Amino acid sequence: MYKTFRQAAAVGAASIVLISGCSSGGDDGGGDASSKKIVVGISLPLTGDFSEPGKGVQQGYQAWAKIVNDKGGLLGRQVELKILDDQSNADRVVADYEQLIGKDQVDLVVGPFSTRLVVPAARVAEEYDMLFVEPAGAAKAVFEQGFKNLFYAAPAVADDHYNHLADAILAMPADKRPKTVAVASMDDPFAQGTAYGLRDKLKAGGLSIVADEVYPPNTTDFSQIAAKIAATKADVLIGGSQYQDGVNLIIALQQLRYQPKLAAFSTAPTEPEFAKAIGNKTEGVLSPTGYSQDAPYASNKEFVEKFKAQFGKDPEEDQANAYTTGQVVEAAVKAANCAEQGECQKKLVDFVRKNKIETVVGPLTWDATGKPQGAHMIQQWVGGEIKIVLPAETKEADFSYPKPAW
Repeated sequence: MYKTFRQAAAVGAASIVLISGCSSGGDDGGGDASSKKIVVGISLPLTGDFSEPGKGVQQGYQAWAKIVNDKGGLLGRQVELKILDDQSNADRVVADYEQLIGKDQVDLVVGPFSTRLVVPAARVAEEYDMLFVEPAGAAKAVFEQGFKNLFYAAPAVADDHYNHLADAILAMPADKRPKTVAVASMDDPFAQGTAYGLRDKLKAGGLSIVADEVYPPNTTDFSQIAAKIAATKADVLIGGSQYQDGVNLIIALQQLRYQPKLAAFSTAPTEPEFAKAIGNKTEGVLSPTGYSQDAPYASNKEFVEKFKAQFGKDPEEDQANAYTTGQVVEAAVKAANCAEQGECQKKLVDFVRKNKIETVVGPLTWDATGKPQGAHMIQQWVGGEIKIVLPAETKEADFSYPKPAW
């Protein structure tokens, strides 16, 4: 299968090549080793269903490359990002990584956005024995594939994203906690992992699941799903969404004047465009996050300042997770003192597997499957701003329930 994709990739893959802070010349095979760029191959959904978060991941990678290059590069060599657009398509992402690794002979690869794309991409990286650190494949299925070279660069996997919220709800007195839950999730491993992780914990704690809808990734008309959910009058709404689908679902529910006491979505509320897209009726909406711009980690201040200088805005979670991916790879390359295909990749994988690595989302460690050993914070829209509300030791505002979501 992969050989077929490799042949197709040579003629079919459209690429965007980004050289971040690289000096001209020096990568034609001549000169000393320090004059050759370290080329990092990436496939991202810059068009298609996942293009919105995909572009955020792209910015995170660009910010990492620029900061590294501004400091003199990696192992004294400039970093070049070679990015292909997989168009949010799983077949295309396989062809892209076949091209990047097999044809273009990039030195390193890092992952795309979305579990749907990470799993097939990781299979290609595994075939070539390449280190594969990824920013956005958090579903349980990713870590059940038997990958030896994959590591997720975030504090927690999807099923555990809402652990702090589930604990807070189940700790409420029985007469004050919510009783019923409605769920609507995209048919996507990450979105469902986040939604179902919370759903299952609440169900185990005694709450009733009164609606449980699944929709295809390309769904735009949510009128029927919204009608089913609104009819239940559920206390809690759980949305397993990416971005646009979450916005469309909320708008459809607004039109029916459905007011849940709590609304928890997977990623949509973290996007800077979210509030405006739903008419600024955000009060009470929650989402998990593995990143805060105010986090006290040593490298985070530099990241926020330099990202804002580069892009004119503050970084969000997608950008931070991509930057974190770069930091993990950077630490491995420095420790192994190499960055190329072949035996070096085994050294890189071995270092990541055995060590704690400091990042903008905190110190990261992984189990044997590549699963990070941490937990996500919970953020809630309060007074028109999104604030960390759980856990107590990191909160910027108090968790609020009951609260109409819009």
